[in-house]
Amino acid sequence: MTEERISVFDIFKIGIGPSSSHTLGPWRAAQQFLGTVKEKGLLGCVQKITAHLYGSLAKTGKGHGTDIAVLLGLSGYDPVTIETSSIDRILADIAASETIRLHGETQIHFNPKTDVVFHKTESLPFHPNGVAFAAVCSDGQVLEETYYSIGGGFVIQEGREASGSAASAEIPYPVDQASDLLEWHRATGKAIWELVLDNERIWKDDTAIRKDLLNIWRVMQDSIFLGCQHKGILPGGLNVQRRAAELNQKLLKGRACAGCDEWIELIRNSGSGFNYTLDWVSCFALAVNEQNASYSRVVTAPTNGAAGVIPAVLQFHMTFCGGTQEDIFRFLLTAGEIGSIFKKGATISAAMGGCQAEIGVSSAMAAAGLAQVSGGSVEQCLMAAEIAMEHHLGLTCDPVAGLVQIPCIERNTMGAIKAITASQLALQSNPENAKVSLDNVVKTMWETALDMNNRYKETSEGGLAVNIPISLSEC
Repeated sequence: MTEERISVFDIFKIGIGPSSSHTLGPWRAAQQFLGTVKEKGLLGCVQKITAHLYGSLAKTGKGHGTDIAVLLGLSGYDPVTIETSSIDRILADIAASETIRLHGETQIHFNPKTDVVFHKTESLPFHPNGVAFAAVCSDGQVLEETYYSIGGGFVIQEGREASGSAASAEIPYPVDQASDLLEWHRATGKAIWELVLDNERIWKDDTAIRKDLLNIWRVMQDSIFLGCQHKGILPGGLNVQRRAAELNQKLLKGRACAGCDEWIELIRNSGSGFNYTLDWVSCFALAVNEQNASYSRVVTAPTNGAAGVIPAVLQFHMTFCGGTQEDIFRFLLTAGEIGSIFKKGATISAAMGGCQAEIGVSSAMAAAGLAQVSGGSVEQCLMAAEIAMEHHLGLTCDPVAGLVQIPCIERNTMGAIKAITASQLALQSNPENAKVSLDNVVKTMWETALDMNNRYKETSEGGLAVNIPISLSEC
């Protein structure tokens, strides 16, 4: 059990697809390394820089855009603010000139083909997602640092604590496991979201918290809306056809709209019934992860590979259940705390735990959030999270050709539907009669992760990845 204080804004990060652990994490690691170089006053004298990728980062790094993330991070771009339409041009310029402008300031020779090294047969001891940087200066001085991308965009530098806005803060209601939440609830009478809000006030005032949560939702909703407008083939070579836009057009019977608000109203007025709603939940999830797969902006929830589950479930609630702005806050605060519990007690890294650590966790988060805004008690929210994860236990991570496309995109639809079902089951149940607790499931998930063969942990060496034999060289 890791006793760290995790903010909801550490769980929900704005970034670029397709992977939080293989794209966002290495990007942040490159930024941190350059920050150290600059702090030491060495930026102006660097003559050569190399990046070495290990373990899962090496095996599926090409498909996950790890090398791209490293180049953009070394160039001084930030995943939150970069204009995504400029990425192809930036990469083309680096490749053509064989130079890179470190931190946007110091230009050095850099060949992406040789200066980003994929060590596919080596893993570093701490975590499967390891990246090491080395900078050689004009006076012969060499600066080397190693980082681990531990899931959800969290990065640890070797020899240091985890990075995050909240890591060592003293908060009023510390929570490391679900039983802690229950104890604080029974002592204060507060709901999960209220306890989390009180903790968040250590770092931000209420105005900033609400503004930033609304911004998180804005990016989530943008990824749904934009994903429902864009047709075509996803990048990477698998020739996967985007489906969200075609499904959107079919469900709306070809009607067009000017913007997101008008689109939501059109959805509400264009059909009804179980199948209609079910199709839209799937469409919402597909849209987000098709955006994720095309290097667009999404929110880790808690990872990029699982970025579609929570937006799909929250959009379902807002569109079909009369959700309010207050529901957005309560949903995200509740879901974020569930994600924190899984990160502390197990993992949110597929390279450590398989896809149960990504889709499973996101489904549990969404189930708890939906139960909260549907009037559920604290006990029912925790029960919803438990049910959702219980039925994802053992889910492997086997991306075909190392791309976050097959089976990853469809898995988000499954995670969203399971979350809704789990929430409904919990709301119609008495948690006092439950035989399994959320803490039982977190413990079981971690033990399952430890027992799982490494081939099923984001290596593309098992499962669908070998039964649909398409090599990265073909992509």
